[in-house]
Amino acid sequence: MAFVIQNKGMKRIIKTFASGRVLEFDAGKFDDWCIYLNEPGGQRTAPKDVEYFARLQELAEKHGAGKIYKDFVAIYQRTTAQLDAAVLNSISMLSKNYSADAAGIEELLTIVYAGMVAEENKKGAMLKKRIKRLGLHQVLLEKLDPEKAAGFSKGKSWRELDDECRARKF
Repeated sequence: MAFVIQNKGMKRIIKTFASGRVLEFDAGKFDDWCIYLNEPGGQRTAPKDVEYFARLQELAEKHGAGKIYKDFVAIYQRTTAQLDAAVLNSISMLSKNYSADAAGIEELLTIVYAGMVAEENKKGAMLKKRIKRLGLHQVLLEKLDPEKAAGFSKGKSWRELDDECRARKF
């Protein structure tokens, strides 16, 4: 079932979390698929790959990299160019398995999911959502430093990155 994004002008709300934080798509420098996280007090930031890679790597120490990666892949496999309420609901459900870290995992995986939807909509992107999978594979399973994983694609052609993905069987 496709998810209808709530529109507020150019802003499109993806999810409001229990913390009061709101994740949304809005216009950025290049397209209308920039992701923003709004704090209840009004501060708005664009989550950076390095930030959520680092936090997921920290949580992997506690919950297991394999578990987090497996849950990510379940989301990845269902990701298309359209937000899907069923995927958002499944993120909420699977996050409950992370006990005290459930709310944080839900926010992080929702951010990653939104990032993959954005990649699927990015004009001219050849790898689409696979670029996020490459980064998470590197951070969680290969234990690559989050900064290196976040900057890994810089200066590389899409064909080089495609080869990296294919070497990892995705």
